[in-house]
Amino acid sequence: MDMTTTLKTLLITGAAGIALTACAATSQPGAGLTAAAANAGASAETEAARLEADRQAILAMAGEYAVTFDFTEVLPIAPGYELHEPKITPAREVVYVIQDTGDFVALQHLLLVGPEDQPTVIKHWRQDWAYEPERLMAYRGFNRWEMLDLDPGEADGAWSQTVYQVDDSPRYAGLARWEHAVNAATWEPAPSYRPLPRRDATTRDDYDVIGAVNRHTITAWGWTHEQDNSKLVLRDGDPRELVRERGVNTYVRTDLAGDGAAQAYWTATQDYWADVREAWDAIMLADSFTTEDDAEGTLMYGPVLSQGQAVFFEAKTTEAAFAEAAQIIETRVTADGAPVEVR
Repeated sequence: MDMTTTLKTLLITGAAGIALTACAATSQPGAGLTAAAANAGASAETEAARLEADRQAILAMAGEYAVTFDFTEVLPIAPGYELHEPKITPAREVVYVIQDTGDFVALQHLLLVGPEDQPTVIKHWRQDWAYEPERLMAYRGFNRWEMLDLDPGEADGAWSQTVYQVDDSPRYAGLARWEHAVNAATWEPAPSYRPLPRRDATTRDDYDVIGAVNRHTITAWGWTHEQDNSKLVLRDGDPRELVRERGVNTYVRTDLAGDGAAQAYWTATQDYWADVREAWDAIMLADSFTTEDDAEGTLMYGPVLSQGQAVFFEAKTTEAAFAEAAQIIETRVTADGAPVEVR
């Protein structure tokens, strides 16, 4: 049994027992504590055990996976709407923990495409997890985002997940508490808006935003990312629903052939992408920001991704590639209504 499996087993079966043991230990006779102090200590131990269980649920998403992306429109809402064909795509994906500070975890997804023994690596999405954050990103449609200050207590015991696109530009976010059961740990935030997925943005233009419920479930064999999606039209004023879609992305833990290619890519490009992330972190200090790109990604995400490829193939240094990426971002992004400066 590998370390990840061991941690996952502890997550699924042991968190409750750890918490109960901690409570019992702090309330033993002769401990020299008043009842109030003992209860406070037990509460602190329980909170620490729960926080660690949450962390292990998040960290369990790292690894190598056989993935299935499955999106099926299930319920037409607009009169005369005809359901589109399901879009089911298999994939091979490696997920790395690229940052872990205890109350913040960043997970980078990398796709392996082509021959199994000599795959091409494509940087995929990233998910950042923050414990009890003070702000939360909200997508408003039409390539505009806002950063919202959370009310006191709103984030108590909760984690935010912020999802980024392949070029590390922002996509959507949510806030919820992890729920731990015997055979699964689940995180499910309130519905929120997100931009059109690439699978639709490149093939249709009849809706403007997805209203989604975004659910992550960690199991003994891997994890799932479920989505209850409503495809909404905003351009007419009041939101109007076209259709509802069910999405289930399934990550089955496996030993991928060619996974060394992912490590080679990330080793070569991680400093470049760290610079890009730092640029976006600075942009997201603003109260609102916008991006400009087309459905094919030719204006921003494609060029920024290509700079990473240039670093990987040693055609450019990290510094030269980031200088090009900074210029692209400055051209396509505004923050609080003004062009950004990336340094």
